[in-house]
Amino acid sequence: MKEILVLYYSQHGSVRALAEHIADGIHQVPGAAARVRTVPRISTVCEAVADDIPAAGPPYAEVRDLEECIGLALGSPTRFGNMAAAMKYFLDGLGGVWANGALCGKPACVFTSTSSLHGGQESTLLSMMLPLLHHGMLITGLPYTEPALNSTLSGGTPYGVSHFAGGDRGTVLSGEEAQLAVAQGRRLAECALRLAVAR
Repeated sequence: MKEILVLYYSQHGSVRALAEHIADGIHQVPGAAARVRTVPRISTVCEAVADDIPAAGPPYAEVRDLEECIGLALGSPTRFGNMAAAMKYFLDGLGGVWANGALCGKPACVFTSTSSLHGGQESTLLSMMLPLLHHGMLITGLPYTEPALNSTLSGGTPYGVSHFAGGDRGTVLSGEEAQLAVAQGRRLAECALRLAVAR
């Protein structure tokens, strides 16, 4: 089985719900498996450190997860139209991965959640693409051939799947959001397997 890394940061559970559906989509493709990882929170207290193993959920990502994967799905909640600081901090520490070209030529996709419908979903997705492009990754979006992208009244976007959590920060995805997340995982896995054979 070839593994695809589903790497996310989630504060209230919405991005985690998207990650789980993306992983489901990856598992639907024969020969592909999802390796789900998260990143620790950032503290404003310099001495504070996170436990090596999170109390709940998937393990924290390590450099080897990036080196061993054949593709990457990257997710973060929106923070003022940008990715969350915890994800940015993790990505900023990948100079060694960049220097050895470990991600170069691998496909990637991005996903996000916002509490407001026009809360910067698309700019957040674009902000997450920038470091991936610097790593030489190949960005796979979510094409309009997915019928739910044309009918959704909640999350969506051709840049990557998104979720509209609303003011109550709901983690329950709409039917279209869940469907698009599965489709995005499937698409990433299919692209990753094709590229892995060509490498």
